[in-house]
This record gives sequence, structure tokens and C-alpha cells, in this order.
Amino acid sequence: MRLVLAKCSVDYVGRLKAHLPLAVRLLLVKADGSVLVHSDGGSYKPLNWMSPPATLRTVTPGEAELEEGVQEQWVVQSAKTDDRLIINIYEQLHDSSHDLGVDPGLIKDGVEADLQRLLAEQIHTLGDGYTLIRREYFTAIGPVDILARDSNGGTVAVELKRRGDIDGVEQLTRYLELLNRDPLLAPVRGIFAAQQIKPQARVLAADRGIECVTLDYDAMRGVDDSASRLF
Repeated sequence: MRLVLAKCSVDYVGRLKAHLPLAVRLLLVKADGSVLVHSDGGSYKPLNWMSPPATLRTVTPGEAELEEGVQEQWVVQSAKTDDRLIINIYEQLHDSSHDLGVDPGLIKDGVEADLQRLLAEQIHTLGDGYTLIRREYFTAIGPVDILARDSNGGTVAVELKRRGDIDGVEQLTRYLELLNRDPLLAPVRGIFAAQQIKPQARVLAADRGIECVTLDYDAMRGVDDSASRLF
């Protein structure tokens, strides 16, 4: 990972347009090709970013930019679309690179781990004809909770959460982008499964073609038999 602290302005150009005026920001360049722009506020979310696969080129600024004081220009080009992230660096305050090694992935809490085990054992919960490929399917950016096949033989990646929010959908989106580059698996569609799914997460998932499934944890572990209830 490369960490650059710089006085810069940022423009996103493509399907959407966005501009970040001149300020000191943290630029993260990750090994997977993603580039993220952070401020010293706004919690953990970047102000703007380019998802992988993408390529970063350092180019000489144009005459107008040079006159404004731009020392270096980064052009981050998406490999799938015409979207670009253009970062004009006026002053570089810090630049360092670090090898983080292979990440072991997120260790889930008891409920999420149990949900994963139970859903793998009861894969029919997702629909008739589903079969399990494996749990914790390893990828370069972390393990997919469950990889399965649907009744038509299509590959399905399942991301499990106790409470599903937008970050979970974003995580599954990254997995799908990577998995769909594997010709042995593609096309891969996604299912976002949780005990509770926030409305915003459902909207984002629908926009990205991801199916949402609400899981009844008690019923899956045999504590609550919903079929025998009167109401």
C-alpha cells in the first residue's frame, strides 16, 4: 500500500462528475489497483475513490495547471468504463509504501459464523435447486462467505451479515467484480443475506442487481419453528 499526504484537488469524470477543491488529503493506493481519497473527517469513508480494476498513470500537467502550481497529475483510469479520477498534486507532504502481506480476512462474531455454517448446511434456504460449492471461498481481497450454484447452474456469491447495511453491499460488489473476471466462474451474481437489512442497503443492492435475502436465525437453528406458529 502506498500512502501519500498531499495538497491536492480531485475530479471524478465519467458517468458522474464530482469535484474536490484544493486541500490537504490522504491518498491511498492499494495493491488491488484501487485509489481512495481521504480527509481528516467523515469517519472511515473516502471522499472519492476508484474501484479496481484500474490503472494509475502519473502525467505532466498541462500549461494551465502548471501556471496554477500543479506539480504532478495522477490519472486513475477504470478498466471497465470510461470513468477517471484526476488528482492534481500541488505539494507532496509525505510518500511511503508498505507491504501489508496477505490479509487473513475478517473474523466474524459468533452469530455471523453460525449463520454461515447454518446457511451452508441449509443452502436450500436460498431457493430450490441450490448447491454449495464451498464456504470461505478465497479471493485476493478476502474470502467470500459462501459460493454456491443455483438451479440453472449459475455461480452465486453470498455475503452474510447479522445486520446488513450499505458497507456490506459495497463489500459484495467488490467480490463480484473480481469473481466475474474468472472465466471458470463467470457470470457470477450476488446475494446479500442478513437477519436485518437496512432500506438504504436494499436500494443499493437492487441498483447493482444484487438479491437481498432476510434470514431467520432462530428458525435455522431450530429454536423457533415458524411453520407451527398460528401467527
